[in-house]
Amino acid sequence: MTMDREDDFDRGVKNRRAVLGDAWVDKSLAGATAFNADFQALITRYAWNDIWGRPDLDHETRRLLVLGMTMGLARWEEFELHCEAAIRGGVALSKIRETLMQGAIYCGVPAANTAFKLTTDILRRLGRLPAPEPLTPDVRVATHHTFSAPQLRVTLQGQGAPVVLSHALGLDSAMWDDHAAHLAADGWQVLRYDHRGHGGSASPAGPYAMDDLVDDAARVIREWGRGPVTWIGLSMGAMVGLGLAIRHPGLVSRLVLANTTSRYPEAAAAGWAQRVATVRAQGMAAVAEMVVERYLHVDFRAANPAATDTIRQRLLRADAAGYAASCHAVAGVDWLDRLAQVRCPTLVIAGARDAGATPAMGQAIAERIPGAVLNVIQDASHLSVLETPDEFRAILQAFLKKPA
Repeated sequence: MTMDREDDFDRGVKNRRAVLGDAWVDKSLAGATAFNADFQALITRYAWNDIWGRPDLDHETRRLLVLGMTMGLARWEEFELHCEAAIRGGVALSKIRETLMQGAIYCGVPAANTAFKLTTDILRRLGRLPAPEPLTPDVRVATHHTFSAPQLRVTLQGQGAPVVLSHALGLDSAMWDDHAAHLAADGWQVLRYDHRGHGGSASPAGPYAMDDLVDDAARVIREWGRGPVTWIGLSMGAMVGLGLAIRHPGLVSRLVLANTTSRYPEAAAAGWAQRVATVRAQGMAAVAEMVVERYLHVDFRAANPAATDTIRQRLLRADAAGYAASCHAVAGVDWLDRLAQVRCPTLVIAGARDAGATPAMGQAIAERIPGAVLNVIQDASHLSVLETPDEFRAILQAFLKKPA
């Protein structure tokens, strides 16, 4: 049959193949008998064409919905079929995990327990089972909020010398998930927290000043009681680290400053003001794509659509008021003339493709902090920790091996 003469059955078969794969569909169609052929035709036309062919939900969303529904109804044969198809079809394991976690609340823990077991069996059979992450004290991830206000969401993992990871504007501490796990495995106790206005932390009325964010960092460390710490920050997180080393030097033993600046040129002020006005008027959706393009270079975005979408979704979920308030702090950062006060060992990391925090800005910091070292990652733009994780980690490990 020619393409322009397809009927609803043909269109349904196309969707069915796209979701479940050729092998399963071929087996199902070839196995039709005089007893069940009408039923096979029915579900192909009405389920796979009329429903799966509707335009307003993409196939990935429909896959996840099917997992949740079959989980809730305990239709485990269908769950296994669609779960394996989703994994083979490239649906991110993180999205499948979150679907099952959601189901634990709305379908019940026993259903989620079975769903996680079946999914684990599928991953093992496909050779895609993630690395072990036992819930022992040295690797378990624990979360709490600060006692002091505004309350900040804090995450701790590992045992050993203290290190703090500080995230970029519009993101949250999950930005550091992979690196936190590696540091914990290397014998560090890792603290991450969501800055005010971000993630699970409180979002007090703004605008915020950089000193507000620095004071937040100081009280997080003091509540922890583990200072002085090795501070590793990227972008806004590095600006806060600089302020901490200048204003609270006793709390910082080493400093890693990635993809950041100590002062923006005057010409940048109008751009920041426009961004704040846009977010206040239209929300995060109005700026998310622009921020993604500044955070991740075009080649990375093309080669890593799932990772790119993760960053996009985190930006879209960000609190618009907290983001706008934090933009004031970032836009007004001004540590340049005080950099000589930083006395701890300092590593500066820049991305050669970073248009927002250029290598020249990193060099300006390194030149003014006594003994600071600058490393430029050639294939990174702003989120170097995500774009070039292995190179970022190697640079970081070499620095951390040196005595503080």
